[in-house]
Amino acid sequence: GWKKDPMRPHNLPFVLLGAGLLWFGWFGFNAGSAVGANGLAGLAFVNTVVATAAAIVGWLAYDFLKEGKATSLGAASGAVAGLVAITPAASAVSPLGSIVLGIIAGVLCAAAVSLKYRFGFDDSLDVVGVHLVGGLVGTLLIGLLATKNPGGVSVDGLFYGGNADQLGKQAVAAVAVLAYSFVLTYIIGKLIDVTIGFRLDEESEVTGIDQVEHLESAYDYAGGTGGSPFKTGV
Repeated sequence: GWKKDPMRPHNLPFVLLGAGLLWFGWFGFNAGSAVGANGLAGLAFVNTVVATAAAIVGWLAYDFLKEGKATSLGAASGAVAGLVAITPAASAVSPLGSIVLGIIAGVLCAAAVSLKYRFGFDDSLDVVGVHLVGGLVGTLLIGLLATKNPGGVSVDGLFYGGNADQLGKQAVAAVAVLAYSFVLTYIIGKLIDVTIGFRLDEESEVTGIDQVEHLESAYDYAGGTGGSPFKTGV
């Protein structure tokens, strides 16, 4: 059956390197979307930094309260969760609002990722826990945390004197995107399944995808792996 406990990460330096590259590149998503060096781009840039840092804190706090440990893997995961969550809201909230958004995203995404071990669904990249939940958090919280700003949003969120109309609009938009994504993903998945196959058989998974599909391994020279020079024949 599906594992009920998290697998130990095998290359944390690369995880942190990848998270850092994502964080840096994400400024192109958010600040770059202003298509100019202006105040809106500056706001999006600052919010991206602040929300991501806040999400790291939220994720680590969740891990510490649940497991008694704060990990570098949790920090990297929290960073990605914060980046995902702030993307729809980068020009819609204030830096203070982005702190709140980031902390909420970090906690909820960490909790969502832990559910895959309880329910046993295969999500190696934590797409559901980080990207789905993080995206929903960022989209919905615009309705609560939005602040009017030139070139950005033209309404205030519920927590800033606005009404619930914007929250309702954000919810409708989120449902529409979910439906669109589900239908298109299902169609693409079915096409892959009937052509080249959606996933490998169990024997190939145990052997290793790199070995089966590409006849190579990243760890040929590590002790205890296939092709190691430290192995001796009998």
